[in-house]
Amino acid sequence: MVKTTKIAIFEGKKIRRHWDEKKEKWYFSVVDVVAALSESENPQVYWRVMKKRLIDEGANETVTKCNGLKMLAADGKMRLTDVADTETMFRIIQSIPSPHAEPFKLWLARVGYERVEESEDPEIAIQRAIRFYLKRGYSQNWVNQRLKSIEVRKELTDEWEQKGVKENTEFATLTDEITFAWAGMKTKDYKKYKELKKENLRDNMTNLELVLNMLAEASTTEISKKVMPKSFEENRKVAKQGGSIAGSARKQIENKTGKKVVTKLNAKGLGLLK
Repeated sequence: MVKTTKIAIFEGKKIRRHWDEKKEKWYFSVVDVVAALSESENPQVYWRVMKKRLIDEGANETVTKCNGLKMLAADGKMRLTDVADTETMFRIIQSIPSPHAEPFKLWLARVGYERVEESEDPEIAIQRAIRFYLKRGYSQNWVNQRLKSIEVRKELTDEWEQKGVKENTEFATLTDEITFAWAGMKTKDYKKYKELKKENLRDNMTNLELVLNMLAEASTTEISKKVMPKSFEENRKVAKQGGSIAGSARKQIENKTGKKVVTKLNAKGLGLLK
């Protein structure tokens, strides 16, 4: 069983964090981060003063996103403390005048600039993705499949949007229908099966898993274009049909080879990461 609470170390300082399986997010102790970056002798007071300053400056949203969660304190007892997800924590870090915060600020600036570049020239994003995967140890063949899977996924989401699918929860539900129909498990269960948390599921698939997932999504797209679903439930039916086509292919492959297509192996187990 995967532990949901862990200790991260930053320059010798312990930072408590908690994994929320439902939201699939890490939550970090704000006080621990403040202690590591500000080097304040009383980080609790520092954070209280900082919260007031953020509110006065109009950054109410950042403060309200810091929820209370019971974590193991230094005295060995579970005590309520403010926690924040990665995105909110980056915003907090930017408000701490500390030389230790500069790497985070530079990283944020660089990522923001990269997104601007990519919006102006999508090929930059593609080249960056290729370098990212190759640097991590993925084979050229796998990278080619992965990039194709991104194209197939984009065509499917565009089709869904044209058929009235708008909410993120609806996209997630339809994706679950496809995944269950071809792989025999929903997306979250598939990730658990591979012992993943926040990692991208497709980045941890074998070539065969990627191909069948693409077949499922491409089939869903083509069926949708043909039957023209007019409601979410009709889109859901189409998703099941598209996924079932790849599901039948999976079963045929397993019958011929005697091996399971859906594997527990993730990128590390497959030796895809250096």
